[in-house]
Amino acid sequence: MLRQSALVLMLLIAAVLATACDPGKPETIWKGTDFSGAEIDFPAVLQGKPTVLIFWATWCPYCKAFMPYLGEIQRDYGAEKINILAIDVFEDGVLDPATYVESLGFPTIAVANGDAIAEIYSVVGTPGLMILDGQGNLVWKRASTELPAGKTVAELWAEQVREQLDQLL
Repeated sequence: MLRQSALVLMLLIAAVLATACDPGKPETIWKGTDFSGAEIDFPAVLQGKPTVLIFWATWCPYCKAFMPYLGEIQRDYGAEKINILAIDVFEDGVLDPATYVESLGFPTIAVANGDAIAEIYSVVGTPGLMILDGQGNLVWKRASTELPAGKTVAELWAEQVREQLDQLL
């Protein structure tokens, strides 16, 4: 009986997590730290602005292909209108994520060691790419693709992100 109760509880938790990040539903409040150790409070960090949320890793070829496009999006829309919230996840310890974030050359709110936050959003691979409204509600989540890492998929995602931001602004 205890085993069945535990199974039911696990299924209930999985169902809550699976539906917690459906478009339109409010997200959980969470805290993270940036690469300097400063605390980041979500959703206060959004400051009411639409936000591109990306879960990334230094080793991820899809992330590397997409980041320049993310920089262009930030420059085109402006840091006064949108946020880029980049959450580092699933690192293998080979490259330094703090150095990588510094090398991006565009304003981003960067969260270190975000594996627990990735669980909240049901992110199991990189990049986890989403759009949040200014209150932290999920309005778009990228679909999986069979396209290989590189320019084509990065351009596709950039176009989809722009479409979503245009609807929010």
